[in-house]
Amino acid sequence: MTPIRVLVVDDSATMRQLVARVLAADAGIAVAATAASAQEARTLIKQLNPDVMTLDVEMPDMDGLSFLERVMRLRPMPVVMVSTLTAQGTETAVSALALGAVDCVVKPTAANPRSLDELPAKVRIAARVKRRLPLAEAEAAPPPRGSYAPDDKLIAIGSSTGGVEALITVLSGFPANCAPTVITQHMPPVFTRNLAQRLDRMCAPQVLEATHGAPLRPGTVYVAPGGDSHLEVAGRGSLACVLKPGEPVNGHCPSVDRLFLSVARHAGARAAGALLTGMGRDGAQGLLAMRQAGARTFAQDEASSVVYGMPRAAVEIGAAEQQFSLARIGPALVGATAAGS
Repeated sequence: MTPIRVLVVDDSATMRQLVARVLAADAGIAVAATAASAQEARTLIKQLNPDVMTLDVEMPDMDGLSFLERVMRLRPMPVVMVSTLTAQGTETAVSALALGAVDCVVKPTAANPRSLDELPAKVRIAARVKRRLPLAEAEAAPPPRGSYAPDDKLIAIGSSTGGVEALITVLSGFPANCAPTVITQHMPPVFTRNLAQRLDRMCAPQVLEATHGAPLRPGTVYVAPGGDSHLEVAGRGSLACVLKPGEPVNGHCPSVDRLFLSVARHAGARAAGALLTGMGRDGAQGLLAMRQAGARTFAQDEASSVVYGMPRAAVEIGAAEQQFSLARIGPALVGATAAGS
C-alpha cells in the first residue's frame, strides 16, 4: 500500500520535528517534507503534490487561516490543523474548519503532553476526504421565505468530520423562531463553545453551547459541549438539556447516539433528526430509534458529504427515511417541524 504523503507546516522547528516524528512512526504515513512558512509550503505543494497537509495557525509571512483559504480556493487538498488549546487558538481552528479543514489536533501542553497521538488517525481520515472546494459562508442557504411556526417539535442533528461546514449550511436556512434544536458535533472541549459562538453570529436563531438543565425553547439551538459528558434531552412535557458524564460511545464523547436515543425516548414522533457528514457509525442506531418512535429522519447524501460514513451507516440499517443533499437538509428539517406538518 502506498503511504500517505504529508506536508508538515509550522514555523517552530521543534514542533515540525515533533509532528514529523509522530507521523513517521505510522507505517502507512510518510512525511514528504516540512515547511516553516506559507511561502515555503506553497512551493512544496506545487513540487510534491502531497496527499495531506498539517498546518499551524500562526506563521511569520502569512497566518495559517489566510493560507488555508488560499489553498482551498486555488488548490483544494485535505488539511489537518494543529493548534494550541486556547480561546484564541480554538476560535481560529473553528474558522479553519469552516473554510474546509478536515479536522484539528491540539498541540501538546503540560496538561496534555500526548495530544499528538491522535494525529496519525486524523491524517488517515483526511487522506480519504474528497478534494473539493468548501462551501463559502456567503453561499449558505438563505432562510426560508414565508410564515413559519414551530409545532411543539424538536430537531436533533449529529455530525462529525466536515460537520462545521455542514452545520453552517443547515442552520443558515433556519428561521429565527425554529423548533428547539440540539446538536452533537464531534469536537474537543472549548472548540464547541467557539463553534456555537460562530454559528450564533451567522444564523438567525440563537445558538448556545448546551448547559445542564437548560430548557429547550423555540428559536434556540443547543450545541453539545466537548469533553466528558453526553448531551441528552429529558423531561415530561417541557424538555431540557441534560449533560451526563460517561465513557465514549462509538469512540466519541459526546455521542450522537446518546443524543438521538434520548430524543426517541422523550420526544418520539414530535422530533425530526438528521445525520450529517462524518466518519464511523455514531448516530445510526439512535436515528433508527427515532424513526421507530415516529420521528422524521434524514441523512446527508454521499455526493455532498465530506466523509460518507455516519450517513451511510444510517441508510444501511434503514434509519433514514430520506437522503438529501446538504442544501436540502435544512429545509427538510424546517418543513418537518412546521405547524400542521
